[in-house]
Amino acid sequence: MYLSERERRFLEETANKIRKKIVDIVEDAGSGHIAGPMGMADVFTALYFHILNFDPKNPGWEDRDRLVLSNGHIAPVQYAAMAYAGYFPVKDLKTFRKLHSRFQGHPHREMLPGIETSSGPLGEGLAQAAGMALTARLDGEKYRIYCVMSDGEQQEGSVWEAAMFIGKNKLSNVTAIIDRNSIQTDGYTENVMPLEPLHEKYEAFNWHVLDIDGHNLEQMVDAANEAKAVAYQPTLIIAHTIPGKGVSFMEGNYKWHSRSPNREEERKALAELRTLQGRIRSEDD
Repeated sequence: MYLSERERRFLEETANKIRKKIVDIVEDAGSGHIAGPMGMADVFTALYFHILNFDPKNPGWEDRDRLVLSNGHIAPVQYAAMAYAGYFPVKDLKTFRKLHSRFQGHPHREMLPGIETSSGPLGEGLAQAAGMALTARLDGEKYRIYCVMSDGEQQEGSVWEAAMFIGKNKLSNVTAIIDRNSIQTDGYTENVMPLEPLHEKYEAFNWHVLDIDGHNLEQMVDAANEAKAVAYQPTLIIAHTIPGKGVSFMEGNYKWHSRSPNREEERKALAELRTLQGRIRSEDD
C-alpha cells in the first residue's frame, strides 16, 4: 500500500469536493454529463493529487506526464480536479458550457492550458496516447502517458487498432484506465453491446491488466505504481465504478448518463455529499 492514513483521508475529502463541484457546475449549465464524472471522481483525485507528474503553473512543462481524456463527455471531473490542483481558480468553473468559456462541454486543448487533446468523438484517445508514447520512446523521454476511456467506447474498432499497436510495440510508458461503470446513453453496456471478457481481451493484445475498485484510492495508487514497474508491456487498469457515485438517486442509473439535475435535485445531491463529507472528517476524530 502506497498511501498513509493522512493521505487517504485527504484524497477522500478532495474527491468529495470534486463531486460537489460537478453537481454545481452541471446544474448551473443546465446541460452536461454527470453520472460518469461523479463515478470517476476518485480516479481523477488519485491522478491529480498523487500519481501524475505536472506543474500547474507551467502546464507546457516538457517533462510532464500526459493525461489523454478519450471520453471527453466526463470533462467536468477533469476540470474540477484541475481547478483544485491549482491550474486555475475554482470560481472560473461557473462558466462551464457557457458561450466563449474555456470550459467547453468537451475539452478543447487550444482553449485551456493543461488539456492535452481535444476530445468529443469516442474511440480516439488511445490512438492519440499511442502516438505520444512512441514519440516519447524515440526521443528518449521518461514521461508517462495516461489515457482515460469509457467502457462504452470499447465498442469502437479504432480502440482495438490502437490497443494492438501499443501491445505490439510494448509501449510500457502507457497506462490506460477504463471507467467500467457499465452504462452508456441508451442503457447498460452488456445489453447494448456486451464487452466481456474485457480483461482477457486486452491480455490477448499483450497488455498487463489490473481490475480495481475505482472508488478505492489505495487500489488506484497501487495499480498506477505497479504499471510503472512493468517494463515490457502497457498496462490497462479496469476501474469498476458506480455511475453517479455519492448521490443515491443517481447511482447506477443510466438515465443520468447525459442529463443535468434541476435545482431541487441539486439541493438533494449536495445535502448527501455534505453528509458524506462530515462522515469522512469524523473518522479523523
